[in-house]
Amino acid sequence: MAGGAVTRFAPSPTGLLHLGHAYAALVAESLADPGRFLLRIEDIDQDRCRPEYAAAIREDLAWLGLRWPEPVMRQSDRMEAYRKALRRLAPLTYPCRCRRGDIRAALSAPQEGVLPAGPDGLVYPGTCRGRSLGDAGPDDVIRLDVARAFDALAMARIAFQDQAIMPGHDHELTRDQFLDGIGDVILSRRGMGTSYHLAVVVDDAAQGITLVTRGKDLFDSTYIHVLLQKLLNFSTPLYHHHRLIRDDAGKRLAKRDDARAIRHYRDEGATPDDIRSMIGF
Repeated sequence: MAGGAVTRFAPSPTGLLHLGHAYAALVAESLADPGRFLLRIEDIDQDRCRPEYAAAIREDLAWLGLRWPEPVMRQSDRMEAYRKALRRLAPLTYPCRCRRGDIRAALSAPQEGVLPAGPDGLVYPGTCRGRSLGDAGPDDVIRLDVARAFDALAMARIAFQDQAIMPGHDHELTRDQFLDGIGDVILSRRGMGTSYHLAVVVDDAAQGITLVTRGKDLFDSTYIHVLLQKLLNFSTPLYHHHRLIRDDAGKRLAKRDDARAIRHYRDEGATPDDIRSMIGF
């Protein structure tokens, strides 16, 4: 793998890092210029994030031999940056009071079969579209009106390039494909003041990330991020969606699978080279 970029590894401190995280971090580090691999702690979900997991992230990555410049960006310190981005996007947003059950009921009513789902779950049917921000309640989320966003950009499609999946090819999504397959995404969640999609776009721009490396499971989310980058006048980086590390049954690893946590292997006497061998790196 060749270097030449500013990359980042951005885990959430909601559990111990597992073998999949090790692979993701090593990919990001291997594709960066020396000293330009960054660590970022994505801790906007204060109900689930724990300081002991944030400390474990640093310890496990350092044990693997990874190094990064200090200080480390923490999303919990950047709420004003997210509020500023939300204010810029305000003319294209609306409040939404719908819960998951409401969305499922609205989608189920006139049709049968499989309900449309995107990277954030069921595709929102637009029930609250048209409400003004002045009507927002304390329990509302804030959604992006995607149709108005495309109209504001005067663009028929958005695109990005991925150096791992069909290099040199533009991965494109039209306005209608975005609406049908993703829908009006949430930019600010209840009790958070932002969302993963908005925060990651704002942070990548602030850190000057030129190559975003992450798992293939987030490929469709990249279309959301590219749209937000265009709306906020940010540059669109190159992407590298890598393979996922799976268990013996072919299931993607999760943080609740402590048996494959890096800390477990460390306690069992494994070396960093052992971990690299396990994940085929």
